[in-house]
Amino acid sequence: MNETLLSVNRRRFLAAGTASVAGSVVVGAGSVRAAASEKVVRPPEGRRILISTKLSMVPDKKDEKTLPLADRLKIAGKAGFDGVDLDQAGLYTPEEARDAVQSSGVFVHNAINHDHWKMRLTSADDAERAQGRANIEHCLRVSHAAGGSGVLVVIGRADDGAADVVVERSREEIKKLIPLAAALGQMILVENVWNKMFYDHDAPPEQKPDQFIQYVDSFNSPWVGMYYDIGNHWKYGQPGDWIRAFGRRCVKVDAKGFSRAKNDWADIGEGDLPWADVRKALDEIGFAGWAAAEVKGGDVDRLTTVCKQMRKAFGV
Repeated sequence: MNETLLSVNRRRFLAAGTASVAGSVVVGAGSVRAAASEKVVRPPEGRRILISTKLSMVPDKKDEKTLPLADRLKIAGKAGFDGVDLDQAGLYTPEEARDAVQSSGVFVHNAINHDHWKMRLTSADDAERAQGRANIEHCLRVSHAAGGSGVLVVIGRADDGAADVVVERSREEIKKLIPLAAALGQMILVENVWNKMFYDHDAPPEQKPDQFIQYVDSFNSPWVGMYYDIGNHWKYGQPGDWIRAFGRRCVKVDAKGFSRAKNDWADIGEGDLPWADVRKALDEIGFAGWAAAEVKGGDVDRLTTVCKQMRKAFGV
């Protein structure tokens, strides 16, 4: 075939392709315009650590009237937070979460089911475990629709049975969730809580996080990590050392204060938690991501105070 014929055929092919694309745009023009009208809500860029509040810290009523989700997100934004952790995800559909983010312009980075202490993945009751798994599936869809990147999971309680039994129950349920998490691009993030799992509740401090690490690593999946609560286990171990041990597994962090001396919770930056070493450890593992406040909430003034405490604690 000569060069002239090749050139003619090439032009005909390109023209036909262009017409085909144009035709498809015309057919779908309404949906294209609708998609274009939806703004993309993003968190601030260029920050290594982003600060958020739990939704439950934000008032849900004003003058005895229930506040829409969008209004609550706006309150968090007004207080100075970079985003919100939707710890009441069970109250909203994925569509409601998406629309609230669009309407408020405030980013949601994570979802948490409100019923994980009751419908536990460690329960001996098959129906309870199934409901717990369904709740997490809902949270994965809510976080995805809102633009988030993960779901915090409290897997259960040690008193649901023998240690090896409850751990295996939870593992089997989480393994069933990984395909959905991967499809939606959402991480399943295990939180360290006072549930007597992976630590000794009655032992003295300076415990190690090895059991948490073994649990996360047992999945051999990039979709399972830690949502490390810095305050929860200051009673039991050095948070800086735990962060260093977690390394890449530490995907997001919760923040609250705790006093070993008083054996009681405190505001962020109060108590005796070694924040300087926490900051150093986060730097050493190259942590980049979300830190969420989990303390007493309140009105805009109270939330603004908490936001300032967070920024001071994390040095951002």
